[in-house]
Amino acid sequence: MKYPKEYLDEIKTRLKVSTVVSKSVSLKKRGKEFVGLSPFKTEKTPSFTVNDEKEFYHCFATSEHGNIFDFVMKTQNLKFGEAVKSLANLAGMRPYTFSKQDEEREKNWQEYCSIYNQYVQFYHDEILKNESLTIAREYLKKRNLSKDEVKNFKIGFVERNSNFYEKLKDEFSEKVLVESGLFYLDEKKNTYVERFRDRIIFPINNISGQPIGLGGRTIQENSYSAKYINSPETPFFKKGSNLYNLDLARRLSNKIDHVYLVEGYMDVVGLSKNGIENVVANLGTSLTDRQILMLNQFFEDIIICFDGDESGYKAALRAAENSIKELQPEKQISFLFLPDGEDPDSYANKNGKANFIDFTKQAKISIHQFIFNHYKQQTDNNPSSMAIFEKKLRTIAATIKDDFIKKYVLEFFLEKISSLTPHSNIGKKQFYTKKVKSLQSTQKHFNESKLLSGVELKEFSLLYLIMNNLDLFQENIHMIENINLFSEENKLILETLITKLKSGEKLTLDQIPIDPQLTEKIFKFASIKHILNNHQNDQNKMFELLDEVSRDLKNYDLEFRIEELESKFSKDLSESTFNEIRELKKQKNIN
Repeated sequence: MKYPKEYLDEIKTRLKVSTVVSKSVSLKKRGKEFVGLSPFKTEKTPSFTVNDEKEFYHCFATSEHGNIFDFVMKTQNLKFGEAVKSLANLAGMRPYTFSKQDEEREKNWQEYCSIYNQYVQFYHDEILKNESLTIAREYLKKRNLSKDEVKNFKIGFVERNSNFYEKLKDEFSEKVLVESGLFYLDEKKNTYVERFRDRIIFPINNISGQPIGLGGRTIQENSYSAKYINSPETPFFKKGSNLYNLDLARRLSNKIDHVYLVEGYMDVVGLSKNGIENVVANLGTSLTDRQILMLNQFFEDIIICFDGDESGYKAALRAAENSIKELQPEKQISFLFLPDGEDPDSYANKNGKANFIDFTKQAKISIHQFIFNHYKQQTDNNPSSMAIFEKKLRTIAATIKDDFIKKYVLEFFLEKISSLTPHSNIGKKQFYTKKVKSLQSTQKHFNESKLLSGVELKEFSLLYLIMNNLDLFQENIHMIENINLFSEENKLILETLITKLKSGEKLTLDQIPIDPQLTEKIFKFASIKHILNNHQNDQNKMFELLDEVSRDLKNYDLEFRIEELESKFSKDLSESTFNEIRELKKQKNIN
């Protein structure tokens, strides 16, 4: 029995080759490709390459070559069907079991596809070729859409008196046509009516590019009808599991690491027309976990850019609280608020691509900063209000699924709260007030930054500790020279510090060749600085802090290694893998 081609194609579409390969091979980006040590042969020099754009891997040492199915079969010793099940699970897809239900579903899917392809093509051709559709063409012209945009997004128009049902009823059953969501029964006239009549239609494609739903925009500005409507949910179209334009935007993910998430179809079309094609839209519902996970499969940074009005702000807040739970150490979620009264389409049309990108760099704000700012603005500066404020932020942080991100987002929230309130210095039995940056200054400070991983933040604390105690660690160089860091940038900084300290010369920080921007970033985000400021002349405390930070970094390393081995063990059930996991867990407990 063969798997349906569409099912296999969707798995390949949802999963980058690098995503699959990186589960068992450590990869590094090199140009358009990734490189790593061959999983098929023991080697010291990387000869294994992965190309996401061409959807294959190649090993120069062994001549092994193939797609994701080949890789899983060869590295895990699986049959094709087992590889398909494994990858379908990784892609978040239902298993295909070749049951009667699956066969019936496949038959229904083929009919569904045929209906939508015919429908979309017919009304797309109409708007291109039917000279009588003056009103619809004038509307598109008013929105600055050329024939190129109409063709690229396969935009169409359904006339008021259209009845495509009659064209399809001889080929498909009444039940199938009604379930497509394109038609509904007018009970008074006992006839089926076009759901999208008198509307511009925007085909909503699945990730493989197959139309599965429609968005419709009325062209009658004074109409009592809703401005936008979407297809109703069907067995093959779920609003919370799809995104408009993801089929096109995902193809850019090998070149661009971020994607804009906007509210409307016209925002997508308008940005694309201005050269910003890495853009998708949700489908008239609140942002869902599933949509965030889909975008995370392709992009590193999701930039949520809703309209610059009150409803856009409220939608952004809902999106922030829904999506923060899906934050991952290697991923970011940011927000971009446009000037009041603007939407992405209007802003891009007025200002162009370069200005839009510059505005993004200057004004985007991390998800945790946005949430903090919002609830801070709702807070009065009294104990009861601050208690509610802190409780709300703790509750939001607790929803985050990744433990590392949860820890550091909570730490961020609590440090920000502490900077707003006076503290009691119990040891000296006196009060002091911390100097507080203005909210505007704080916002600007974080607008310039990206969300950092928990590991990077801990590494910043280590580097900050050393940079502020050069003399101490020059005399005790042995305490820092064997510490391992994860990020390449921070590794280089630590190596530079150690090299300079080993020279024996008396040093100041400005004599060490480190990029000032990197130094500034470390000094901004090292969480340890708040502790250090209270123990500046306490050598024992410095050593204690060093021990704590280095122990945390070692645990990060152990966590990652355990996670990799557990994934491996779930597939190979090897006793040696199990013993290695057990040994690493012992080390972690001791550490």
